[in-house]
Amino acid sequence: MRTNFGVHMKGGVITERDPDFCTVRIRAAAGVMTVAQMRGIAMIAKKYGSGFVHCTTRQTIEIPRIDPKSLKKIEKSLEKNGTPIGSERDEVVNIIACPGIERCKFANIDTINLAKKIDEKLFGKEMPVKMRIALSGCPNACTSPMLNEIGIIGRIRPLRTPGLCTGCGTCVEYCKEKAIIIKNGISVLDHAKCVQCGVCIRSCPFDLLKADDSHYLVLVGGRRGRHPRIGRELITLEDDDQVIYVIEKIVNWVYRRAWSGRLLSEQLEDLQFEKFRQDILHELREKRGTT
Repeated sequence: MRTNFGVHMKGGVITERDPDFCTVRIRAAAGVMTVAQMRGIAMIAKKYGSGFVHCTTRQTIEIPRIDPKSLKKIEKSLEKNGTPIGSERDEVVNIIACPGIERCKFANIDTINLAKKIDEKLFGKEMPVKMRIALSGCPNACTSPMLNEIGIIGRIRPLRTPGLCTGCGTCVEYCKEKAIIIKNGISVLDHAKCVQCGVCIRSCPFDLLKADDSHYLVLVGGRRGRHPRIGRELITLEDDDQVIYVIEKIVNWVYRRAWSGRLLSEQLEDLQFEKFRQDILHELREKRGTT
């Protein structure tokens, strides 16, 4: 966890354009807060700020126009509210996630609970570079996981049982990738075009398409900004425990080897990303062989 240098030095305290004021960003894993917590934030913003809050792109809330003299009181109030001061500097910052299988009909994984588990282990860890982590329940990628330092996408492989397809063509109509055609009265999948979103499985009116397995695609080294870059595929994983294990590995790898002052996306070659990928694959193969 982050070393305690005092509230003024925490990453979630951001000096505003007018240096007489600061903005306080809170910690909210996956953007989830209770109604009571939201009410508490509103009261804190009214008492110490301008009466307004700002919802950020990282699924958290900022309280602007704060007098720095009030920071210690705000810190205590936010801790009591269960929404402590967040992170913005070269740290593991607020972890974001789409609604996942809890609410979204397209999702393949439980993003919210996984984001909370990752947050519990890694949030606020000091790093040589800013580490943004985003989870998306499916390849629709609503949280732009491929544009984060670490991205996680839930996918599912469709399984066609020979001899059962009626050739109705419903899956063809629903497939946005045009990866399915009807040939000789049955649906045929082009695996090269398939993004493993799972829509065809859910669209089959006769429930004849099955899920081979749901899994997690992990990407590393993406970035937003003025020169966006898509992250590189690292590995596909089978369950939450594997994801958490590999995310910790990535964070420790970056912590030990990356340089400050450069985005992670600019350092992947210097950090020998491909060797790291092969090491992770080898390590997981050995773990699976012993279980």
